[in-house]
Amino acid sequence: MFFAARRDHVTRTIRPALEAGRGVVCDRFTDSTIAYQGHGRGLPLTDLAALQRFSLGDFAPDLTLILDLPVAEGLARAASRPGATDRFERLDQAFHRRLRDGFLAIAAAEPGRCAVIDASADIDTVHQAIAATVAERLGIVLK
Repeated sequence: MFFAARRDHVTRTIRPALEAGRGVVCDRFTDSTIAYQGHGRGLPLTDLAALQRFSLGDFAPDLTLILDLPVAEGLARAASRPGATDRFERLDQAFHRRLRDGFLAIAAAEPGRCAVIDASADIDTVHQAIAATVAERLGIVLK
């Protein structure tokens, strides 16, 4: 289901935008599926990789930013947001440790595409780190 939705998103939205010369920013993409379903929920990573290749071929983002926080801090931030927490945020800390480890493993496996941003700092510092990483990796200056 996740990869069918990703394929639809690429086909209907991302590829046309790229072909028109526009940049595209997604808040979640295939790394999220691999991290949540594979590392977090324990589905076989090889099966998820096969589904990814089948549904998207070699399509991948030019840059993936992974905003990293210790589990307890991330859950505390989520709990402080207005509105109800989602079903993932209600899962136990062991799930969230596996999830974080999964994202960090993805970043370690693909350092040319992924950048880990320390998100434990204040919002201005995190913003500056993101802008600097985007400028360095993509040659795009963010304000």
